[in-house]
Amino acid sequence: MAREFTRVGVVGLGTMGAGIVEVFARNGIDVVAVEISSAALERGRVTLTGSTDRAVAKGKLAEADRDALLSRVDFQVGLDALHSVDLVIEAVPEHLDLKQRIFAELDRVCKPEAILATNTSSLSVTEISVATTRPNQVIGIHFFNPAPVMKLVEVVRTVVTSADVVADVEALCERLGKVDVTINDRAGFIANALLFGYLNHAVSLVEARYASREDIDAAMKLGCGLPMGPLALMDLIGLDTAYEILDTMYRRGGRDRRHAPVPLIKQMVTAGLLGRKSGRGFYTYERPGSPKVVPDEQTPVTTEAALADGARAIAKVGIVGSGTMATGIIEVFAKAGYEVVSVTRGAEKSAKVCEAVKTSLNKGVVRGKLSDEERDAALGRVTWSATLDHLADVDLVVEAVVEELSVKKALFASLDEICKPGVVLATTTSSLPVIDVAMATQRPADVIGLHFFNPAPIMPLVEIVQTIRTSAETTATARAVCAALGKTGVVCGDRSGFIVNALLFPYLNDAVKMLEASYSTADDIDHAMKLGCGYPMGPFELLDVVGLDVALAIQRELYLELREPGFAPAPLLEHLVTAGYLGLKSGRGFRDHTHR
Repeated sequence: MAREFTRVGVVGLGTMGAGIVEVFARNGIDVVAVEISSAALERGRVTLTGSTDRAVAKGKLAEADRDALLSRVDFQVGLDALHSVDLVIEAVPEHLDLKQRIFAELDRVCKPEAILATNTSSLSVTEISVATTRPNQVIGIHFFNPAPVMKLVEVVRTVVTSADVVADVEALCERLGKVDVTINDRAGFIANALLFGYLNHAVSLVEARYASREDIDAAMKLGCGLPMGPLALMDLIGLDTAYEILDTMYRRGGRDRRHAPVPLIKQMVTAGLLGRKSGRGFYTYERPGSPKVVPDEQTPVTTEAALADGARAIAKVGIVGSGTMATGIIEVFAKAGYEVVSVTRGAEKSAKVCEAVKTSLNKGVVRGKLSDEERDAALGRVTWSATLDHLADVDLVVEAVVEELSVKKALFASLDEICKPGVVLATTTSSLPVIDVAMATQRPADVIGLHFFNPAPIMPLVEIVQTIRTSAETTATARAVCAALGKTGVVCGDRSGFIVNALLFPYLNDAVKMLEASYSTADDIDHAMKLGCGYPMGPFELLDVVGLDVALAIQRELYLELREPGFAPAPLLEHLVTAGYLGLKSGRGFRDHTHR
């Protein structure tokens, strides 16, 4: 039988600590809430009452329940008040010496059977535990912010934590309505180890001026369905906190360069640009603590007039290709009012593409997204062709053929001969260097990447990839076209992976390495990222959908171009691909899909 916790203590009443107090009190457990001074105690009380009042205002908590919740909390100054609790959770700032001092004091004050827990997100629970005479009763209970809302708790055992203590804490998490994942004491645990490598990488793109903060955040929200962009998330976490976590993970986690804090983070912390809490970080906020972003000197102008400034007029668009992407792109342009010339290799392929576009448009009518007239008008704008010569009078060509450089280069050389001067030539490549394609023409200034996401009619994102030869006029035209299509165009340089794949796939590769090291299970890692970070899919779910062979090819490209040791494909990923375990499409990847 798991032990019954009737009275718990929480040390430190900042945002996290106050949230943890609320979680316990909501679930009928008496809490002794402790701070270092009367002023700090009062701030903690205000944080807790503010949170519960908001829950009442939103209809998520009855007034009587709020009053009962608050009556269960005993606010006290000093650790001596914790002499009779069954469990203490420490939630003070992430400094090892501070936590060790508190645990040494808790060891003295608390009754012998009390469990001592830390909410640390990055420090060694083992190093904290050795400050006590009862390291077997010390455990990590890592809640996520905001604690009353977030479902995940990482339960972190050390090599000496007793099995009974782990079982008691797991049972407690269940009582609190949380989903727990139990793991060993390793830098960053699951969620932070995967999240912060990705956040650090995103900051490096800003530091290198590869893309704007707005475009990086929009790319990850719209391209991956994430609840927040990485830079907005850094501002929410606090750049000082992020720096401490990265620095600790770098020093404790085998000095992986992916966790070495990007210099820009330290510079911003030194300059007091800490994110929301200071009113300014990557973005500028209405006031310190406010979530509302206000324009600053870096905010781009996104009016229609600004987007059209310097852009060429586009009326007629040629689309080359017969696959899923080409079909989707034809539909997108036709629905947006452009005249479209679809070119495939032969009448049979043209008939197939035509049928696929009709089917998709009919689905739109059935779902009430299009009227019959709109569908007919869209189809009426498309001319079906099997010869490139019909592109002689178009204003823009979008190429969506197979991902082979030799094929694309040959096509662009042909387009160079056929198309009139001033035409924008775009490639939808997701992995090849756009400059290689551009240099197959005599007009590299007119060549750009337009990377649509699949399915093109639904996905709102387009990566606009400019090479060092792309003219400003060509980029302006691409941006104006994306806006006219109702898409969000994000501008970036011609580097492997562009924005989305460059940030997404190293994170997925890190998850595979974590599984390979037997640190956790695929299920627990997926739970951690979905429940702890709000991701729509866990990394292994996503890998099985994308295809392990596709993931491996992208990861190899990133590694070959950037030569970053941390980007080397995980051996487990390579082995699974070699074995033919490619994910959903082959029936087996990280999970077996044959019986589902």
